[in-house]
Amino acid sequence: MPNPSPPRAAALALSAAVLSTVLTGCSDNSKSEDLPAQKLSWKDCPAPAESEGGGNAPSPLPGGTQWQCATMKAPLDWADPKGDTIGIALIRARTSGDQSKRIGSLIFNFGGPGGSGVTTLPAFGEDYAKLRTRYDLVSFDPRGVGRSAGVKCEDDSRLDVFFQQDATPDDTAEQKNLLNTTKTFNAACEKNSGRTLPHVRTTDAARDIDLMRQVLGDAKLHYFGISYGTELGGVYAHLFPKKVGRAVFDAVVDPTQNPEQSALGQARGFQLALDNFATDCTSKTEPCPIGDTPQDVKNRIAKLLKDLDSKPIPGVFPRQLTQTEATNGIAQALYSKDFWEYLTEGLDQAYSGDGKVLMLLSDSMNGRSQNGQYSNLYAANVSINCADEKPRYTISDVQAALPAFRAASPLFGDYLAWGMLSCTNWAVPGAADHPDVSATGAAPILVVGNTGDPATPYQGAKKMVDALGKGVGVEVTYKGQGHGAYDSGNKCVHNAVNGYLLDGTVPPAGTVCT
Repeated sequence: MPNPSPPRAAALALSAAVLSTVLTGCSDNSKSEDLPAQKLSWKDCPAPAESEGGGNAPSPLPGGTQWQCATMKAPLDWADPKGDTIGIALIRARTSGDQSKRIGSLIFNFGGPGGSGVTTLPAFGEDYAKLRTRYDLVSFDPRGVGRSAGVKCEDDSRLDVFFQQDATPDDTAEQKNLLNTTKTFNAACEKNSGRTLPHVRTTDAARDIDLMRQVLGDAKLHYFGISYGTELGGVYAHLFPKKVGRAVFDAVVDPTQNPEQSALGQARGFQLALDNFATDCTSKTEPCPIGDTPQDVKNRIAKLLKDLDSKPIPGVFPRQLTQTEATNGIAQALYSKDFWEYLTEGLDQAYSGDGKVLMLLSDSMNGRSQNGQYSNLYAANVSINCADEKPRYTISDVQAALPAFRAASPLFGDYLAWGMLSCTNWAVPGAADHPDVSATGAAPILVVGNTGDPATPYQGAKKMVDALGKGVGVEVTYKGQGHGAYDSGNKCVHNAVNGYLLDGTVPPAGTVCT
């Protein structure tokens, strides 16, 4: 949820990888030949580009399996499949099991949109060890992301200023400044990446995945989509229903909502997660350092944010922690219960005038490394969202929506409502109000919803099942906290997902895991 953000920007399953741890791709101007017949040149992976988040080359998996990388050629414009091509960056780990029992490749998309799969898959690789017994694990940088014709907007120094701006304006002057800053950012995207912007829609990425399926030699697509990856998977299923193999959607986007409805749902989701965090902190045996009761915790957070609006505190030198970055950092920590201890520490320190931890949390959300360089996460996120989403909201639209957003979340409501301006003056028209994921005739798709998910609220899973069509979506519920279910380690969820992907066993619809 980099801010000011499109609603889906919050849906980042890769947050944990970014926390625990600029080249931009361009079209190569070569003409496409027989792209499905192309042979990939797999080599040991280099260190990630700055546009992918930087860092070191991925370490071998336990047992010594090396990560391999390659580049697949795809049309820049799928409406002109014999025209210029771009490179799609891929990563894989070969199956650890008996080759005679290998099913094929299991392709992952971890969300965003804008997340680098080339960086994220190795960060979570050990979590999928069971799945690697019968699949090659594969992920990729979707077009517009990282080394796949990565979108470039503003430079690092300007992004530092951009992310510190007041994203919840209190008066006309602040509203005008937010709108002007958004327009300036969007103009920079057009100036630096105008050739790519019309070709980063989710439908384009879905066609890339089908090309990937063919190049990897699979008759059917086996797929694991998380967060926005569930929307991408749903669009693929709509376009290629007969090519769907075994697929899992985890942390499910509601495909029936327009951007405003999605943002309002996220306001409710993050408020629920904040409520759960406050209750957890104050229900333990040891005293909660940030409040005596759940309401006290939330009241103190609200006061901190109000104070920061007029008086920022020291963050990561030389930057100051502003209200916007503090809100962003709090949201980041609500993605996983594993982050709650960092949120407690960050708030406790902020009350004493030290904003470093909250700023580090915000930096990880925004794709900023400790050396001050940004990945292209936010640029790609805005570019894909604005190419997908038809509505263009105005200040008047936001003002009309504010009461509902504030009722949904006193803390996150303004923040998410004003994020609706992100596509104002975008160079490319949006495709639709919401994606079409109807997929009559597709194989069963496992749809896993988490009741405590802040970024893709639980209700979206049922909406996805209904939208996929009769006999396609199979809903599984996980009663837990955080964004997603499989990475929680819950045995019931693992059994359901692994049973389907590895053995083809479809769990009973309505299965509930606790």
